[in-house]
Amino acid sequence: MSFSSPRDGQTPTPDKILQIATGFMAAKHLLVASELGLFEKLAQGPSNIQQLSERMGISKISTRIIADAMVALGLLEKQNNSLYRNGPEVAAFLSGTSPRDLRPALRLMNNIAYLNWANLEKAIRSRQPSHFGHLDKEQQKIFSEGVEAFTAGAANHLADSYDFRKHKRVLDIGGGTGSFLLPLLRQYNNLEECALFELSDTAQVAKIRLGKEKLGEKVRVIEGDFMKSPIPSGYDLHILANVIHILSPEHVKELLSNIRRSVEPGTRLLLVDFWTDPTHTNPVMAAMYAGEFLVMSGEGDVYSVEDVREWLQDTGWKFVDHKPLTGPQSLVVAEAID
Repeated sequence: MSFSSPRDGQTPTPDKILQIATGFMAAKHLLVASELGLFEKLAQGPSNIQQLSERMGISKISTRIIADAMVALGLLEKQNNSLYRNGPEVAAFLSGTSPRDLRPALRLMNNIAYLNWANLEKAIRSRQPSHFGHLDKEQQKIFSEGVEAFTAGAANHLADSYDFRKHKRVLDIGGGTGSFLLPLLRQYNNLEECALFELSDTAQVAKIRLGKEKLGEKVRVIEGDFMKSPIPSGYDLHILANVIHILSPEHVKELLSNIRRSVEPGTRLLLVDFWTDPTHTNPVMAAMYAGEFLVMSGEGDVYSVEDVREWLQDTGWKFVDHKPLTGPQSLVVAEAID
């Protein structure tokens, strides 16, 4: 979402303020529409309110409200003032008919993130998490699947952005469902072992997820807490994707030191995250997500490339490169030094 500012000499209006302040309405309309299966129903073809109401099991008035909101936001198209159909973005990512499926990401936002954000003021004042770390079994599944869907673009792009042919054994630390490892196994036959190091609850979700993929049997799942347990040794490449942002700078340095103690000089470390410019305001989505990471863990934030460069230097690593991936996420490459 972007907004224009008044030019010099123009009278300011409240439009930008009101657009931002009511943004939660657009978000919730979208999340509920996805949860109700509106876009999946329309994947069957253009439909009227009566048809959609029957398919979703809600009243015609409620159906019209949610469908017209999606039209107003440019996600649905309305023909002859009666027939609704999916717009191109919805057809590509929310209809359930294409490879890139963002519905699990919206389910995460609707069932967990949206509720957490109600406590943003409390988190800002106290630096205490909302309820992250207290997810029940079903919420953990929603969370893990949602993160995988949201980061799928970066996971797939990583396989093309870095040359994995020089490595044999890869350890993904805090890697969720193992979704960053699967694209590597599809593309690189030289990898002898890929392992996922995760907390017990997440590891159980990962085992189920990996069990649905033929290549999943090649991923070894190791249970442990990367802040408390020894980091598994013997790997020449480590991936740390979307982990740094849930930690304070002090805990980031502690984790980087722990990893460094477990590896030989020359070992590579790939850090995928919402790395920002020095102002911490660009990419814009990264600046917005800082609030998400704060309510999630109570200490999370987004960090700049300059921040991580300094931390790497302090913990026995050499900064090698910074590369874009997709959206607001990018890759920092580091190497262990003597």
